[in-house]
Amino acid sequence: MFKKVLIANRGEIALRIIRACKEMGIATVAIYSEADRDSLHVRTADEAVCVGPPPSKDSYLNMPNIISAAVITGAEAIHPGYGYFSEQASFAEACEACNLKFIGPKPDAIELMGDKAKAKETASKAGVPVIPGSKGTIRSEQEAFRTASKIGYPIRLKATAGGGGRGIRVVHDQEDLAGALKVAGAEAESAFGNGDLYIEKEIEEPRHIEIQILGDEHGNYVHLGERECSIQRRHQKLIEESPSVAVTPAIRNRMGEAAVKLAKAVGYVNAGTVEFLLDKNGDFYFMEMNTRVQVEHPVTELVTGVDIVKEQLRIAAGEKLGITQKEVKLDGHAIECRIVAEDPTANFAPSAGTIRHLVLPGGIGVRVDTHIYAGYQVPPYYDAMLAKLLVWAKDRGEAIARMLRCLSEFEIEGIKTNIDYQMQIISNPHFRSGELSTSFIPRRMAAGG
Repeated sequence: MFKKVLIANRGEIALRIIRACKEMGIATVAIYSEADRDSLHVRTADEAVCVGPPPSKDSYLNMPNIISAAVITGAEAIHPGYGYFSEQASFAEACEACNLKFIGPKPDAIELMGDKAKAKETASKAGVPVIPGSKGTIRSEQEAFRTASKIGYPIRLKATAGGGGRGIRVVHDQEDLAGALKVAGAEAESAFGNGDLYIEKEIEEPRHIEIQILGDEHGNYVHLGERECSIQRRHQKLIEESPSVAVTPAIRNRMGEAAVKLAKAVGYVNAGTVEFLLDKNGDFYFMEMNTRVQVEHPVTELVTGVDIVKEQLRIAAGEKLGITQKEVKLDGHAIECRIVAEDPTANFAPSAGTIRHLVLPGGIGVRVDTHIYAGYQVPPYYDAMLAKLLVWAKDRGEAIARMLRCLSEFEIEGIKTNIDYQMQIISNPHFRSGELSTSFIPRRMAAGG
């Protein structure tokens, strides 16, 4: 096992990884920007290195400084968390070149799965169900028109690179296609430096279901069941839960087998997530693979008892998986709400400032992953997520009741948050009854439910 690991991230995920390392007897190195000097992950790590000024491009995306910090402190491995360099093949290659273990998949797997068009093609060849669409990227407007006409409207334009809902447009008829191509391509180019797009058939009212997988260097693979991630606003997830009310044991087995089949096809090693769309008929289609630990990984941890971050560390150190597929059991129900520094009454504008007062919820079956504290200065430079509030209970009804209780106890003063908005979602009768889809927010919330 590693003696020292550098965590190339910030906030709650950096703290989460540091805690796992400490429990395993691994020394930790935190990196931080000048704006994060007083962050909790900096205080908790054994060592900390400033890697640049506040803007991410000068600090958390400053590859030379991060690699240098690892080398100077004697770290043997780097855990990228999620975001930043977690899905950058070039960073994984830089780690290898400097004799540092990248705690994640190999660069070629990151590169292949990071190109959504190539990932879809790979999934299809592996026998994984895919959404009908273009074969690779769209090279011309004429090709886009031919493809859309062949598969039928509505269609979805998607950027081959990146994520976070950028470079995506749903097109309902031929008249809107040319304009959508220009807008989505320009948005993708601006966000990712790559304006390539591909086309998929739009699956109406789908559920967003993802399968957590683990694979080691010895050819062993498991899936840890599914997470329901349908509650999204502008393609950004707000609430996740496991298991999904729509996934039967038979569907779970088929989706899990498909996810593992894809992982094996690309020689995937470490933790990853295969994302699917599930339609009303119980048919599912591959969307993409995230080659990193997910924000919502604790949902799976609560229902399986598997510590995904510790498994990542063990796998990267060359150990075999600590669990077999037969040993994976889903117990109870877990829900996660993302608590974000934004103002729902002002079009969800980000909110920065000092947290003057903080009360975290607690009690049986409650987990709060957060880096904030009373007196913490929320910087304006980074992702606005403050905390992940998770609950576990014996069934979904009790989990919903527990989540509502916890949200009512959660107090953050000094900045705006989405706590009340999360309570509105959880209280919505359609959410309570499990009538979920990726259009839940615009359909059920914007219109008053």
